[in-house]
Amino acid sequence: MLDDEGTTQTSERSYAPEGGARKAKKRRNPLGIVAVVVVVALVCVGLYVGVSKGVNWVQDQFGSAEDFSGPGTGEVIFEVREGDTSAAIGRGLKEAGVIASVEAFISAATADTRSSKIQVGYYPLRKEMSAVDALEVLVDPANQVKNTVTVPEGLRVVDIVDILAEKTEFSRAQYEAALKDTAALGLPDFAEGNPEGYLFPATYDIGPKDKPKDILAKMVARWRQAADDVQLESRAAALGYTPAELMTVASLVEAEGRGDDMAKIATVIYNRVENPGAGTGGKLQIDATVNYALGRTGTIAVTTDETLTDHPYNTYVVQGLPPGPIEAPGEEAMAAAGNPAEGPWIYYVTVDLKTGETKFTDSYDEFLTFKAEYKSYCTTSDAC
Repeated sequence: MLDDEGTTQTSERSYAPEGGARKAKKRRNPLGIVAVVVVVALVCVGLYVGVSKGVNWVQDQFGSAEDFSGPGTGEVIFEVREGDTSAAIGRGLKEAGVIASVEAFISAATADTRSSKIQVGYYPLRKEMSAVDALEVLVDPANQVKNTVTVPEGLRVVDIVDILAEKTEFSRAQYEAALKDTAALGLPDFAEGNPEGYLFPATYDIGPKDKPKDILAKMVARWRQAADDVQLESRAAALGYTPAELMTVASLVEAEGRGDDMAKIATVIYNRVENPGAGTGGKLQIDATVNYALGRTGTIAVTTDETLTDHPYNTYVVQGLPPGPIEAPGEEAMAAAGNPAEGPWIYYVTVDLKTGETKFTDSYDEFLTFKAEYKSYCTTSDAC
């Protein structure tokens, strides 16, 4: 080879390493190849098992695309619960034997916008229905199986039990037995096991599977909702009373007032309790408490002799608040008890029983004038 200057140059050669000829290329060990194959096979088996289990889990949760045809047979009472999704409803339907698969129900629900408004309640379905037919029942609230019971404000436990026994298939004795299980009712600790005042007045849907304890517990739960709405505990603390005392005041307000007058009546109650030297000597002198002491329901005029009845609930005899509520107050009365009106009033007289017109004063002489007005009204009205 010539270099740049034209001289001859000897080319270099590669030589084998010391020790002789170049080493031969290393041969693979057959055992190693087998080990690799085994590992790969195990990985494949593991993946297959994992995927199979995953598929099986999904199928267990959501079922296959299988679907029944036709309207089904027999009868199933199915409950849709608060917070149920389409998948949850589908799983429940499959478990009850109503539909063949969860997937079929989800597909039907996805295709029907009404499915987003399925209401909580009980529905009459059949075994082995098509998913579409089952959904058609559930989207119509008119299909619900229920018994509607309305409990008005101002009733005592004995009156409420009478209504429930009349409107449901359970007896008075069954409700009275359920009332003894105060833990199951969910009463607040400050009620001290006494349900009087805590069976909230409202309209209730009684489901076909509801038992007396379930119905009564619904009423207490509804009371809890109302108590939270009116901030019962915090309002009681702000006024210097316990929640139990505020509920007692609310029951008296329910018995004595209506509408805008409720907050004024609450004020009269607090003024009488907190100012024993003003007018009534710290006694509430509310006729409804006398009727409660005598075990009488409804609005009944009390006699002078009856106001002398020796009983802890008779506020003509005992100073301050009675030991507990005398009836179930509604949310309006509870709110009024927690938010009394500003005023010096000590007395009030309802001068017109038909309209409920009530007059308030802190003057005893004016109070006597109101009483005379009431008596005059009674001579010309059949409402007294």
